[in-house]
Amino acid sequence: MTENPKHSLDTESRNRPSKILKTQDFVDDNEEGEEELQESSFVAESMSSNPKLQRYLIAVEYIGTKFAGSQKQLNGRTVVGVLEEAFCKFIGQQVSVSLSSRTDAGVHALSNVCHVDIERISKRKPGEVLPPHEPAVVRRAVNHFLQKNEGDIMVTDVRCVPSDFHARFKAQERTYFYRFLSGPEPLSTFEKDRAWHVLEDLDIVAMQEACKVLVGHHDFSSFRASGCQAKSPIRTLAEISVSEVASTLYFPSITEREQNCENGENSCCKKFKTDLPMGSHSNTNVAESSFGETDLGFGIRRRHRCFVVTARARSFLYHQVRLLVGVLKSVGIGDLTTSDVERILSAKSVTAASPMAPACGLYLGHVKYDLP
Repeated sequence: MTENPKHSLDTESRNRPSKILKTQDFVDDNEEGEEELQESSFVAESMSSNPKLQRYLIAVEYIGTKFAGSQKQLNGRTVVGVLEEAFCKFIGQQVSVSLSSRTDAGVHALSNVCHVDIERISKRKPGEVLPPHEPAVVRRAVNHFLQKNEGDIMVTDVRCVPSDFHARFKAQERTYFYRFLSGPEPLSTFEKDRAWHVLEDLDIVAMQEACKVLVGHHDFSSFRASGCQAKSPIRTLAEISVSEVASTLYFPSITEREQNCENGENSCCKKFKTDLPMGSHSNTNVAESSFGETDLGFGIRRRHRCFVVTARARSFLYHQVRLLVGVLKSVGIGDLTTSDVERILSAKSVTAASPMAPACGLYLGHVKYDLP
């Protein structure tokens, strides 16, 4: 079963009525299409746990470009499939990886989380159960096998947790980031499939005003793709905001380093903001360097302005973040106003929204837990 189907614009399925109370937010339907599971299955799983198994909570980062999504499929390379293969090579037997948050094809993760149960069996004496591996051992061993693959996924943290700790149901909050690169210059090779390239300049102030309409507790039917299996379109956005950040890595030249040493840190910051051809923290200065006609020298490219949308909530509807970002982009280029965003939200139909943002700019940033 694929978690990234090509959904038609079926108005009826997007606009299902609901009278679910606010507490329904605690049913987890993640941004990239997590279907609802009954909590009773989670309880049953915990009650039937093998006492010889050690449950590990595992944080992973990955570049989503070459993955057909996170959830295991019959055909296609997936995050879960690659992780299960690495664990199998490590311990010599099949395991089941349970993700906290599903991500669609092309979506990246700075930190996604899963849990896995491992029974450590002696290779010298088959059948003998040994004490569990230390988390550091699990991390090093699994990464060893992951890096023999494409090298686009890595375990970043491992922790032992009780057998009833579920990566999905215990998650308290999820944070997504979406990156825009704004400007007419061709996108750098280093940024391919890492951000949404918008040719126009973006009005960050207008986008920030639009965010004020979207934050909070709403019926998000207008920001819910047709394949969404959530029982309720009601969600609470704890945060949705837009900020401008430095676009990419910056490597100062010898001359710049010498000048920085001579003039001190304040002068260094000033130079970074005003003279550098590829980036700034100041909106005005970035626009001048990005879109102006200043001769930067042969082989030196102008950077784009980089904007990041942050969306934080207990759970999200299917494609909710990307639909929200699509509307914010339309506001940023002047096609929509804050009043239009209010109208779209009130319409409770995804047909009222702007086209969905592409997957390449979306990052699952963090999954929050109250760890034991």
